Amino acid sequence: MAKLIAWNLVSLDGYFEGEKPWDLEFHNKVWGPELQELSMQFGNDAASLIFGRRTYEGMASYWKTAEPGPITTFMNALPKLVASHTLKTADWNNTRVTGDIGAAIRELKAGSQKNLYVFGSADLTHSLLQEGLVDEIILCVVPLLMGKGTPLFKPGAPVELSRLEARPLPNGGVILRYAVSHA
Repeated sequence: MAKLIAWNLVSLDGYFEGEKPWDLEFHNKVWGPELQELSMQFGNDAASLIFGRRTYEGMASYWKTAEPGPITTFMNALPKLVASHTLKTADWNNTRVTGDIGAAIRELKAGSQKNLYVFGSADLTHSLLQEGLVDEIILCVVPLLMGKGTPLFKPGAPVELSRLEARPLPNGGVILRYAVSHA
């Protein structure tokens, strides 16, 4: 059975984007060969990518016109599932929209050996954590205190985590992997 893995870059003070939507300039502080290799692992290991509507729209806009390369190839080729009650159609390759993301994820998890990845999508990640559907969280902590922006994690019921890995990067970032407890 597949795992649902939430992946994001986050500032040390917990923001996954700056004050404005898609303010991701801080990602450049840690992007390098290690994160490129990790991205390729995700692409090779993924059955599907999962997005909230806002993240989907931004990702589609970027990746449909991105320079060719292996990451662009898998981003455009992989099946994508979008959680939305307002989006009715999607024009990015292999995309399906659902108003019942929980049921769709349970079905995908049961039917695949490869993993499902949530990229970005803080609100969606929050709801999936609260539903007990996230199996693992992988973060790259960027050594920066942004002071303001959009927090990755929202208030809600506590979620217990067990550390699987803590890997420092040469550029000062740290990759953290946690298993989510489903007690």
